[in-house]
Amino acid sequence: MEKQQLIESVRFLEQFTTEHRLDLIDKNICNRTKYITVVLENIFQPQNASAVIRSCDCFGIQDLHVIENSNEYTLNPEVVMGSSKWVDLHRHNAKEENTLDTIISLKKQGYRIVATTPHTNDVLLPDFDLQKGKSAFFFGTELTGLSDVVMDNADEFVKIPMYGFTESFNISVSAALVLNHLSTEIRRTNVNWELSEVEKLELKLEWLKKTVRSGDKMIQEFILRNKSI
Repeated sequence: MEKQQLIESVRFLEQFTTEHRLDLIDKNICNRTKYITVVLENIFQPQNASAVIRSCDCFGIQDLHVIENSNEYTLNPEVVMGSSKWVDLHRHNAKEENTLDTIISLKKQGYRIVATTPHTNDVLLPDFDLQKGKSAFFFGTELTGLSDVVMDNADEFVKIPMYGFTESFNISVSAALVLNHLSTEIRRTNVNWELSEVEKLELKLEWLKKTVRSGDKMIQEFILRNKSI
């Protein structure tokens, strides 16, 4: 959809929601980023999977990628608390093994592949350089961690500082700690982490369609009417 059409479509749907809701949508869009993205590889516990998408929403991460090789990504409504409406979930499940395709796709989009692991000579999270470029943070299952495919193709490795006997956090806690740090630090840098104007319009339209009753159908009819004029 072209920019002008996006603007007109957004204005059309804005008529059918409250000023409070519009203010909330605008506020959250200004805090959204695609500079950082999260990738979950083969997660099988719905509670942890759901907690991660909730953390993405809370920390302003717009895209969550899910690699479904042998485990389907399922959500627990009681944990998600509606956050899945506001985060773009990208499922990678076309093949038996989807990890390498996901990595290649993200690299083409300009992302650094960052493996989160406590077992590699890597940088500690506070020392990670956000200004080097967009980053995709990969998290693996609690049982086996990230696959060799991720480890062999990662551009960088990062670990969360730990000071106890236990060697790792569970995946939902790990993701929350990483995103909390990154979302705070990115706002202290000079990098252009915000969405572009077109991305903001596209996201606002999608959120309005989810907010306004029958919003998707209404916007389809609006576009058809405009084409016939």
